[in-house]
Amino acid sequence: MYQFSDRSLELQEQLQAFMEENVYPNEKAYADYLHHADNRWAPIPLMDELKDKARSAGLWNLFVPPSLAQFVDHEGLSNFDYAPLAEIMGRVLWSPEIFNCNAPDTGNMEVFMKYATPEQQARWLTPLLNGEIRSSYAMTEPQVASSDATNVELSIAQEGDEWVLNGRKWFITGAMNERTQIFIVMGKSDPDNASRHLQQSQVLVPRGTPGLEIVRPLTTFGYDDAPIGHAELRFDNVRVPLENILLGAGRGFEIAQGRLGPGRIHHCMRLIGIAQRSLELACARSVSRTTFGRTLAQHQSVKEDISRCYSEIEMARLLVLKTCARMDEVGAKAAMDLIAASKTSVPLMMQQVIDRCMQIHGAGGFTEDYCMAEGFNYARWCRQADGPDQVHQMALGKMIIQRYAGE
Repeated sequence: MYQFSDRSLELQEQLQAFMEENVYPNEKAYADYLHHADNRWAPIPLMDELKDKARSAGLWNLFVPPSLAQFVDHEGLSNFDYAPLAEIMGRVLWSPEIFNCNAPDTGNMEVFMKYATPEQQARWLTPLLNGEIRSSYAMTEPQVASSDATNVELSIAQEGDEWVLNGRKWFITGAMNERTQIFIVMGKSDPDNASRHLQQSQVLVPRGTPGLEIVRPLTTFGYDDAPIGHAELRFDNVRVPLENILLGAGRGFEIAQGRLGPGRIHHCMRLIGIAQRSLELACARSVSRTTFGRTLAQHQSVKEDISRCYSEIEMARLLVLKTCARMDEVGAKAAMDLIAASKTSVPLMMQQVIDRCMQIHGAGGFTEDYCMAEGFNYARWCRQADGPDQVHQMALGKMIIQRYAGE
């Protein structure tokens, strides 16, 4: 049986109380503001108010592990102890930002902690940790299958004391947000290198750099995810100083692998939260609505759906916790088998859970009156984000075959 630390248990209580007092009561106000905002990508005053409250309550930067605790004002939390906190935040999809624990910033902050120079950390990491700015991670491209990261074509060429970037990116989360001030951009700096994994580099491109154009916002199932958003970008002779490179030329693929492992599990944690909330709403709905002379809860098919939902959430939660424990023990790289298993199983299972809960809500389940439609979109989106299911299944299958067949 798993056991969270005393600190994690205390934070779980604090976080649940904060959600009850400050977040759930403001869901409608948050949505109404976005519906009537002149600029959907501008900062939301309500969010800033909630951030101040969360930081004062010590519910800030909780994603940071003990190995990187020197960058924050607490001792850090293991992946295992952070998992239930991320699940609680995930119950309201926009709430992780309140606690400075939202994607893609958590992953980007870890990149700066692990791979940036002191100068880069002072300029970008410190304001990110303070919640003063936001960031984006630009890897996916529209013209190539970016599921194979070595396919990226954006050119990063050295000219004198500058890197010159040319190419396109899309589905770049956070790019539309007006507070996003820095883009971590992956491209090819050495396309002729014999090793496909040494051709890439990652460089830092500040917002407003000449030649960086936000072409358009993008949607997933009609959701624009404002005020964070996803965007298509064009880089037209974008020039940045040589010191804007991360870790060194040819190290881009290495950085990507180091960044995406924890991020994949964070998504799984949050998905369990929105699925759990959907199940609770479905149960309440099942006893409040009557069809054919009986409550929904009295119909066999509804009880079976509730049963499946409960079982799949429990399976997903246990798999994620086992993965987190393994990551804490041996690191993300050595736990890639369980990370891949979670990445390919949890989003699909939670998508199915949310789908059943939507069905129990009838037509209302498709609307913004409930959290499920947006949660379904998030679950489906996660099956592509940070690498599509098929790539992880292929890699995991290869690992398992080698493990048990020695081939």
